Amino acid sequence: MQTIEEILRGIRPEFDFTASQDFIGEGMLDSFDIVTLVSDLDKAYDISISGVDIVPEHFRNITSIQNLLQKYGKP
Repeated sequence: MQTIEEILRGIRPEFDFTASQDFIGEGMLDSFDIVTLVSDLDKAYDISISGVDIVPEHFRNITSIQNLLQKYGKP
């Protein structure tokens, strides 16, 4: 299974996501990237992230993405 960092690097390899606390605010992810990220997370973790959870605060940094995955029962 891919890690969150590997998935993010696959979408935007030019950024160091481990060094940021606000991917959206720093311009590292745009709305299209978020859609791609949700799809990649769904596939990698065998989940289906609900539309109500696709909000910027769930994709600001690695910790917020981990918290979202935990909501769906994934580590």
